[in-house]
Amino acid sequence: MPELPEVETTRRGIEPWLQQQRIEQIVIRQPRLRWPVEDAIQTLTGQTIKAVTRRAKYILVETAAGTAIWHLGMSGSLRLVEPGSEPGKHDHIDWVMANGKVLRYHDPRRFGALLYVPPGQSSSHLAHLGPEPLSEAFTAEYLYQQSRGKKQAVKTFVMDGSVVVGVGNIYANESLFSAGIRPQTPAGKVSLARYERLVTEIKTVLERSITQGGTTLRDFVGGDGKPGYFAQQLLVYGRGGEACKDCATTLKEIRLGQRSTVYCPRCQR
Repeated sequence: MPELPEVETTRRGIEPWLQQQRIEQIVIRQPRLRWPVEDAIQTLTGQTIKAVTRRAKYILVETAAGTAIWHLGMSGSLRLVEPGSEPGKHDHIDWVMANGKVLRYHDPRRFGALLYVPPGQSSSHLAHLGPEPLSEAFTAEYLYQQSRGKKQAVKTFVMDGSVVVGVGNIYANESLFSAGIRPQTPAGKVSLARYERLVTEIKTVLERSITQGGTTLRDFVGGDGKPGYFAQQLLVYGRGGEACKDCATTLKEIRLGQRSTVYCPRCQR
């Protein structure tokens, strides 16, 4: 599933081609996505794009007539194609731009979405979200205070979008390993000093992944059609039963919150 770095990679890939460009046509071949694509999305036809931003795993395309919100779901991708490029079976939506480019949405599982928000209104999908992990609002003190009294595992705690957005399964595994914290440790038992380390590692891991283009997953390609490369540097995710790269201890794999969780019993405590 595309996580924050993959979504940010997509945003950066498409932004130069959309910014200040007019949307000439919106072609909906398959409206039945995670949430049905509403006819109101056609309100954006003829509008000039003012900004392409991101909130959590959502890409926001802003115009004077309202905002389009893309969510890539589990298998969705946005890429730029040339006019006349024949759509495939799972190419559900095209935005034809005035500059001759076509923004194409591809989604085999159809768990993604294209939403429309009128001017001056906010989306319920963005309400109650926690701070961005790379923002100044995401600090150890904040995480420490939010965790007091929490018995849930620290891994599921930092993956909770109401606590902090965008720390998905891959990056939670990697950050906890780098911080030396066992993922099943109750969030309320983690000290402020250890949260200092964890916050630092979350920011480092995410920034490094964004720089390198996002993690290559089976269904993901960046907005420019190029895959990410961070997967080559994963230390624990997907490596259960293999040797820890730091101490050679066999990595353990468990399930937390129905998600695969890998950790080193020696390096993490």
